[in-house]
Amino acid sequence: MQAFFQQMMMNKLNNLSTNELLHYATTYQIPISQKQANEIVQFLRTNKLNPTVESDRVRMFKQLEQITDKQTAQQAEMLFHQLIKQYGVEGWFK
Repeated sequence: MQAFFQQMMMNKLNNLSTNELLHYATTYQIPISQKQANEIVQFLRTNKLNPTVESDRVRMFKQLEQITDKQTAQQAEMLFHQLIKQYGVEGWFK
C-alpha cells in the first residue's frame, strides 16, 4: 500500500501545474511569485526526485531556497513535516 501512495505522490509532483502550486502556496500562506512557481514546477519536472528519500528531500528544499529564499524554504519544510505527521505517514519519510 505504501508503494502505491508513493507512486501517486511522485506522479502529482511530476505533473504539478504552476496554478496548482500557487493555489497551495496561498492556501498554506507560503508567499511565492508566479515566476518562482514556474521555476519550482520546472525543477520538479526535470529532476525526478523522491521526497521519501532524505537526500532527495534535502536537494528539493535547497533548490527551493535558491529559487525563493531561506525563510520560504523553511516554511515549506515545516509544513511538510506537519502534513506527514497529520496524515500519520512519518515512517515513509526517513
